Amino acid sequence: MENKFIPDAIEIVSKAIEADKNEEYEKALALYRDALGRFTMGLKYEKNESRKKLIIERVEGYMKRAEELRDYLSKQSELENKGGGGAGVKSKDDKDDEDEDADKKKLRGALAGAIVSEKPDVKWDDVAGLDLAKDSLKETVILPTRFPQLFTGKRRPFKGILLYGPPGTGKSYLAKAVATEADSTFFSVSSADLVSKWQGESERLVRNLFEMARESGRAIIFIDEVDSLCGSRSEGESDSARRIKTEFLVQMDGVGSKQGEVLVLGATNVPWELDAAIRRRFEKRVYIPLPEREARTYMVKLHLGDTPNNLTEEDFDKLGEMTDGASGSDIKVLVKEALMQPLRRCQQAKQFQPDGEFLVPCEKYPSCPRCPPKLSTDKPGKDYTCKHCGAIRMQLWDIQPEKLKAPDVSRKDFEKALEHSCSSVSPEELQRFVDWTKKFGQEGA
Repeated sequence: MENKFIPDAIEIVSKAIEADKNEEYEKALALYRDALGRFTMGLKYEKNESRKKLIIERVEGYMKRAEELRDYLSKQSELENKGGGGAGVKSKDDKDDEDEDADKKKLRGALAGAIVSEKPDVKWDDVAGLDLAKDSLKETVILPTRFPQLFTGKRRPFKGILLYGPPGTGKSYLAKAVATEADSTFFSVSSADLVSKWQGESERLVRNLFEMARESGRAIIFIDEVDSLCGSRSEGESDSARRIKTEFLVQMDGVGSKQGEVLVLGATNVPWELDAAIRRRFEKRVYIPLPEREARTYMVKLHLGDTPNNLTEEDFDKLGEMTDGASGSDIKVLVKEALMQPLRRCQQAKQFQPDGEFLVPCEKYPSCPRCPPKLSTDKPGKDYTCKHCGAIRMQLWDIQPEKLKAPDVSRKDFEKALEHSCSSVSPEELQRFVDWTKKFGQEGA
């Protein structure tokens, strides 16, 4: 799995340092906290021990600076409160209420970025295959809104759905389709948004997330990599991790609050690592498997888009067959690799053929048996145009940019790309998903 937490944390901590230099201490503290949460998650997936050691050293420095800023801002706040005079002195209860409101405001400000305000513009039809998974989500998200009269008596939509499967199979993409199609406020969060180094803050973030969702009326909370927040309990587990899980259990049950129309949508690549109690809260657990042949064919077309090509329907069907065992992510990489092949032909070509006012690379060198041979005495600028086939001996860098025309993408380009590609999921891993589905889940395709 690609570790994006560390690069994100480095980018955020750079902004924190800049704000710190500009004496924008509140902004700097918030950025340091955000970065520390992401560093914490990144270290979980970092396999290089020397790099991990270096990151830990840096993190300790950032943590120390964040604590200094917190203490400084706390003292400044106390001084401001004391400066109000006797008439303005507030009771302890009023001050506690104000502190609580300020704390809530800060936490909700940190969660504001999780609200997806703009629709991702991913339709149901843009998701290849996964018909059963789409039906489950429509049943839970779309039907209650459009046909509320269907949900009477004891009939209620599911409150928790877990999407699980190998990496790159479209779980997050499916969530984007839900965000586009649903008439609901959509919260998209990961462990980096909810994990904090500060005592008690993580569970308060979880609580405020659910409160914000309930206040929105209809809401969907999408939690990516939910296993990193709600993994199985163990003896070496920290108190903070236990409290986060407990808060999730309380909030998913709606204990102590009015139950709003909130759907919790989770995604994970390792469902067997989920805490058993959390697993039960996800009433519907849907397996998102590797794409079938028809879905793979559709994905190739989707990622190829309007790039000039000469592929036929038969070629697309064959490519769908040849990509057996590939995930949606694998197919995306494969298409990107195939799209680069015409550019590489341009770089490697020694002859170019006129095509109207453009030049295209010749498929082979020499282009024909009568092409003039390349001599060691060749002089720059000399005309080496074959009188028989019209091919011109030249290299890519000799061509005026506006004269170059890239060849169309062909089936051969895909076949060449396939020679260097392989599936990112092993048969053993797939079997583990199948076994888990038999025990706890249901098929989504």
